[in-house]
Order: sequence, then C-alpha cells, then structure tokens
Amino acid sequence: MEGVLTAQPYDALLLLSFGGPEGPDDVLPFLENVTRGRGIPRERLAEVGAHYHLFGGVSPINEQNRALLAALREDFAAHGLDLPVYWGNRNWSPYLTDTLREMTGDGRRRVLVLATSAYASYSGCRQYREDLAAALGTLREEGLPLPRVDKLRLYYNHPGFLETMVEGVRQALEQLPATARDGAGLLFCTHSIPDSAAEFSGPPLEHGPGGAYVAQHLDAARVIAERLREETGVERDWELVYQSRSGSPRIPWLEPDVNDRLRELRDEGMTSVVLVPLGFVSDHMEVRFDLDTEALDTAEKLGIAAVRSATVGAHPRFVTALRELVLERAATERGQAPDRPALGGRGPSHDLCPSGCCAGRVAKPAAAGADSPFA
Repeated sequence: MEGVLTAQPYDALLLLSFGGPEGPDDVLPFLENVTRGRGIPRERLAEVGAHYHLFGGVSPINEQNRALLAALREDFAAHGLDLPVYWGNRNWSPYLTDTLREMTGDGRRRVLVLATSAYASYSGCRQYREDLAAALGTLREEGLPLPRVDKLRLYYNHPGFLETMVEGVRQALEQLPATARDGAGLLFCTHSIPDSAAEFSGPPLEHGPGGAYVAQHLDAARVIAERLREETGVERDWELVYQSRSGSPRIPWLEPDVNDRLRELRDEGMTSVVLVPLGFVSDHMEVRFDLDTEALDTAEKLGIAAVRSATVGAHPRFVTALRELVLERAATERGQAPDRPALGGRGPSHDLCPSGCCAGRVAKPAAAGADSPFA
C-alpha cells in the first residue's frame, strides 16, 4: 500500500477487550460482571477470585491493553496514518458503552473494531458483537447518533500474528537446557470451551455446524511447528491442549487439559516441553495463573523441563499486522481489492460475519455482521 496511508471511510479504531480488575476490591464485582445471568454460586466466584489475589487483585490484561493502545498510536503516527484509537472493555472500566458514548461525542461515525481475540467462537467473537449491539442500543435509547461499527477479520492466521508466535517459541526453546532443546515437544494451549460451542463456531456449513474453533487452532499450530522445523531442521512432536475450563462438570468441554496431558507425556517419556499460549493475545490471568503457575508447577513436579513462550502482546510485528489489517479493510470498503495475507490452509477469514455465525444458546442481536440490527 504505497503513497499516503488512509483509513477512509473509517474515522476511528476501537480496541475492544475483555477487561479485568485493577485491585483487590475490583475482583468480585468484575467476576460478577463476567458471569452475570449464568447462576454461578458466589462461593465459586470467590474460588476463582483467589487466583487474582495471588497477583494483588490485578489482572495483567489492562496494562497489556494500555501498551497495545500506545503502540498502535505510535505506529499509526510514525506511518502517517491519521486514525484515532480508543479503548473499551466488555466487563470492566473503560466500559464499551462509555467509550462508544465518548466516540459519538467526538463525532466518530465509522468505527473499525479490533477485538483482542483471534479465533472464531461464541465467547471469542459473537459475544463481542452482541455487546456492541447492546451498547449501540443504549446509545439509541439516549437519543445519540449511532456510529456504524465494523469488526476486523479474524487474524489467527495473519503472518504478523503467527511470525510473532514463532519468534516467541524460538526464544523459549533457548531458555531450555541445551541438552533438552532438540527433544522438546510443543504444547499449543488455548482456552477450553464447551464441546457444543466448539461445534457451532464459525459460519454454519452446508451439512452441519462450523467447527472452526478447533480447526483454526490446529491450522495455526501446524504453521508454527513447520516454520520451526524449517528454521532448525528439528522435527518436534506437537499437539493442541486446553486450559481454564470453568463450566459444570456435567457439560463436556474440549480436552485434554494441559495438566492431564503433561502427566501422560511424562509416562510416555517426554522430558522437555514448550507451552505455547496460542489462543491468547496477551498475558491475562489464564496465562499468568493457569500456565505460569499451575501448568509449570505440574511440569516441575513431574520432572519435565518446561518453559512458556510469549504472547504477541504489543510486539512491533504484531502491531504492524494490525495496521495492515486496518488498511486492508478500509481499502475493501472503498471498493478496492487489497491483498489479504493468510498462512496455513484455511485462507483469510470473512470481513462480515454471516448470519448464524458462532451461534449462542440464546439468539441475541449482534453488530458487525450480515444480520446486524445496526447498519
């Protein structure tokens, strides 16, 4: 994309994230926000809250988002891209509705949305779109002008995301003892979700549900493993594992759990491993506790040499990828046909979520899709 960079017709970018507590007094109210309407017992919330209190009641996700926000603004300015960047969260301050209200007051009318979730699923995509629709509904009730919101395509297979992950795994391997590096396996870790949510992730297919969540992770993991093999000449065992299950034990969720698999791998003779947080954009609590605390502790007790590779966070290559995605979508909206880079075998994701994409248990309005109630 040569010449002057422009994001027209967009006049703002919204960084949309999950949110997290910023102190001990925030923990329980935050968890109540996250689980509202799900009937989770207060005792269970207190149990989960204990994880946050190990870190002073502060989730690292907010500081990570501030770093990403600053990096995006710096990158846009350095490349002459005049596009203001705002930040809103689903479950904690700054809340999405407040941010959209601010954007409307600033005169923003065409908003591009960057969600800090790279894969297709109800909780990773559709729920963000539902929250956008709910926030826009609030603005409409208040008599405010409604901005049009468009969500960037899923970026799990964008070169800038996967190349940054490869770099992180390469650096993690260097942290292992020299005698353990060549034999180290790769455990690609992502958030477990109910089997039914995984089955209905992505667009509905002609002969059944989508199943995109698992397929996208496997495709991304395969690219990373192959890139490492090409660089080092070492063929490594790798697989996809899951973590952070939070639902009823009566409901099937994706398996195997990372800790269970580590125990099995020890029995199968594995002595070193890299935990790759493939499903996470930044080091939030599921990374800091479930991987850095629980899984690495499990590996140590089993006598497995283990390290965790970095998330993409605000890495310059990832930030560059986000700028490229912004320019790509803007060019498409202007009627052009930009390059849409994607690694692996699945190709670039759709810009506009099809009707029924990542369906939830209860049908709710969702913005930035083919069936969006707000154009």
